[in-house]
Amino acid sequence: MLIRLLRTHLRPYRTQVLILSALLVAQTVGNLYLPNLNADIINDGVVAGNLHYIIRTGVWMILLTFAIGIFAVIAVYLASRVSMATGADMRQAVFARVQSFSARDVNHFGTASLITRNTNDIQQIQLFLQMALTMMVIAPIMSVGGIVMAIHEGTKLSTLLLVSIPVMTAFIGVVMVRVIPQFRSMQTKIDRINQVLREQITGVRVIRAFVRRESEAERFARANADLTGTALRVNRIFALTMPVMMVILNLSSVAVIWFGGRFVSEGSMPIGNLTAFLTYILQILTSVMMAVMVTILVPRAAASAERIAEVLDTVPAIADPTSPITPVPTGSVHLTNVSFAYPGSERPVLDAITVAFEPGMTSAIIGGTGSGKTTLVSLIPRLFDVTAGAVEVNGVDVRDQRQEELWAGIGLVPQTAFLFSGTVATNLRFARRDATDAELWRALEVAQARDFVAAMPGGLDAPIDQGGTNVSGGQRQRLAIARALIKRPRIYLFDDCFSALDAATDTRLREALVSETTDATVIIVAQRVSTIMHADRVIVLDDGLVVGVGTHDELVKSCESYREIVISQLGEGALR
Repeated sequence: MLIRLLRTHLRPYRTQVLILSALLVAQTVGNLYLPNLNADIINDGVVAGNLHYIIRTGVWMILLTFAIGIFAVIAVYLASRVSMATGADMRQAVFARVQSFSARDVNHFGTASLITRNTNDIQQIQLFLQMALTMMVIAPIMSVGGIVMAIHEGTKLSTLLLVSIPVMTAFIGVVMVRVIPQFRSMQTKIDRINQVLREQITGVRVIRAFVRRESEAERFARANADLTGTALRVNRIFALTMPVMMVILNLSSVAVIWFGGRFVSEGSMPIGNLTAFLTYILQILTSVMMAVMVTILVPRAAASAERIAEVLDTVPAIADPTSPITPVPTGSVHLTNVSFAYPGSERPVLDAITVAFEPGMTSAIIGGTGSGKTTLVSLIPRLFDVTAGAVEVNGVDVRDQRQEELWAGIGLVPQTAFLFSGTVATNLRFARRDATDAELWRALEVAQARDFVAAMPGGLDAPIDQGGTNVSGGQRQRLAIARALIKRPRIYLFDDCFSALDAATDTRLREALVSETTDATVIIVAQRVSTIMHADRVIVLDDGLVVGVGTHDELVKSCESYREIVISQLGEGALR
């Protein structure tokens, strides 16, 4: 999975990788040649007393070392640039795929997990790639080349390599088998940490209201300790790795000096060759250690690659049709025999709903908790696909339209108003970038938000914190309504977005909306009868079924469910 992911995302950087590889090959060959030159200086210069040869060869070694240094600097820069760019491309790809996910897809992965995959997981791959781009080229060439050069310098001593290299390789294999499952577990536990932390930050008011700070701190501590325990187990394994590698390296060096010294004293091996051989065996074992450093990163990078690929390979449950139809934007909405059930539920949330919404008409949907009001509204912009039946917008089934074209004609104000970090103006222009300041103030006026925005320091340029936490719930709702008005769509969906408004503000807002939405289709979901009693038509839902359709006065007389809602909110006197 890791190789497939890297092959896909490294393709745009093939030229840089080829240049990097060429530089690394030149650098490695130069490093392999230096010990041979050093041996020549000792054998043909120092031993023979040839000062001219020593100076000439020494100058050549200095120039070669300088060139190797330049190659190394350029190679490190290219490796960093390619790894960072590849990581950026992966983040963009994951972000784009998540943007196409339906609510069902997001719930499948979990918000915390998706954040971890697009940050920590990609960071692990970046770290591995930066090391691999250099080490995985240098290590094989240095190992093979070092063995060849070592055999050239001393055939008898080369038998030591038959012991040290297999021992080191076997040890690395044992380490990898132990740590791969641990790394997979670590990424899952990082997900858990992020999930707990996210819940505690977003739900801080609930935690304080129910005096649950200590229990939540304990929950985070358990998740933190679980991750720490796994990380410590991995680190204990790696804590043994480097000392063992150094022991093998040092024992090999001692063996070379011991046996090589005997060969030199016997006259069967020049002293320069022994020096070169010692350098080569150090280069060979060091290159193996470098490969180990990269190999250590492989299990975690592989686990991260699996998680990223899982996101990228997921086919969104809701996608654009292969041959989309672009309808004429009339604003009509027709639901025909619509049923919908959430995955795993035993019974449908909506059952055989047939209802039409036409331009120029304000329709209201009311019902008890769990009656399916929000679900019905969510089917219109295709946030979910119907289980049965059809939802037609502008006379065409929503499944036959491009999602962005469908959304472009709909102004949705959800139950929980969400604002982005920025300013009042940037949040309003989220609906339409070219909106003028005059249009923004007009929308704020209709939404009954002009007064409090004008009172904020900076007015339209007043800062808004992430999620709109620096304004009240009612102010967030009014800003969200103003944002929908800026868009000027053909269809307005107000999903219980008047709930935080007082009765007077609610009345003024609804009256102001009438002139702004004359030709549009307006659908209002509400819990309060006072919000919807003046609508052109009221649709009453009960347990996923339409049990009444008509005006307020008609339903009071004909619909028992609606009459119960009116009595519970307004009292018996409202029926007279």
